[in-house]
Amino acid sequence: MNILFICVILGVASCIVAQNPYYYLKQCHKSDPQVNLCLLKSANTLVAYMNRGIPELRLSEPEPLIIDEIGIALGNGPNGYRATFRDIHAYGVSNMTITAVRSDLDTHQFQFTLYIPHISARAKYVSTGVLILVQATGGGDYWGEYDGIRAKVYVKAKPIVKQGRTYLTLQQLKMDFSIKDIKMGVDNVHNGNAVLQAALNLFINTNAQDLLKEMKPDLKKKLMSILSSFMQNMFTNVPYDAWIVEDV
Repeated sequence: MNILFICVILGVASCIVAQNPYYYLKQCHKSDPQVNLCLLKSANTLVAYMNRGIPELRLSEPEPLIIDEIGIALGNGPNGYRATFRDIHAYGVSNMTITAVRSDLDTHQFQFTLYIPHISARAKYVSTGVLILVQATGGGDYWGEYDGIRAKVYVKAKPIVKQGRTYLTLQQLKMDFSIKDIKMGVDNVHNGNAVLQAALNLFINTNAQDLLKEMKPDLKKKLMSILSSFMQNMFTNVPYDAWIVEDV
């Protein structure tokens, strides 16, 4: 009976997908006075399906978000502090909620506001130079706990026609973000230097927001690359009228 029940469920799901291949989006009408509210619901529907994976878009589960490398630089000269963070694994992005959408459908411009309650990050780091009068050359493990992440993403697209159907292609992408509370530090510092580890952790947590400012340009560049690939993938595979209907 259990096998029969599973087969029935899979059969129903297959029928739904066959009838609506863009099941992961809510269709909105351009003429709707509340079109931005519809787009908000559509964006959150997409996020919910992304968390399960969308094979039609070659999207697997989003956790963890992996960033190859970012760097920071503090101070100038030969003793300036430099740190590189590699193989960054971030967890918690899947708890994203789109909180607002603004659009200009005549010019295909969109602004999405989003909120993530908490992200945990782990990475390897290497550093060189002097930090708070301590020689900080070495490496180890980095950890970060980030609370209250808010971001805005601006997208401008243009329509193109493929095989008689209209699609969008990405023209411009901008983003910015803020983090309310940050806790971060390092472990397993090179050569087991407890003095250096304590000094680094004191400095890091005392200056967390300032360090974020140093990380931000590189981090934004990496995140925008990921977002750009995602948006273009969406636009390439989803016809415009599957998402937004231009009523005659």
